[in-house]
Amino acid sequence: MQITMMKGKLHMGAVTQAELWYDGSCAIDSDLVALAGLREFEKIDIYNVDNGERFHTYVILAEAGSGTISMNGAAARKVQVGDRVIIAAYGQMDEAEASTFQPKLVYLNKDNSVERTANTIPVQVA
Repeated sequence: MQITMMKGKLHMGAVTQAELWYDGSCAIDSDLVALAGLREFEKIDIYNVDNGERFHTYVILAEAGSGTISMNGAAARKVQVGDRVIIAAYGQMDEAEASTFQPKLVYLNKDNSVERTANTIPVQVA
């Protein structure tokens, strides 16, 4: 049996651009892409914390160190510049691999600089 696991995410990134007439995709600072274990042209889910929109697109690379998170094409209609988003990618693996797998979680500041990285999320308490 295969299980779908989150393999990496950029948490609370700020949208820096929304380019309606650019090739549809999400341009992300290539340093952030690498840190989260993502790949160019990989399918990603975007969760807009500010307006509740949830949609799919794919990664394209933006200049390293730029802090860019740009929603392009139709995705530009789902955000406003400054919106905070969660960008997540998932992978298929068998139960044995899933039992030891550790995702790459990257937590961002409002300027898209890295606040911290992790591979676990603390247990939520009431």
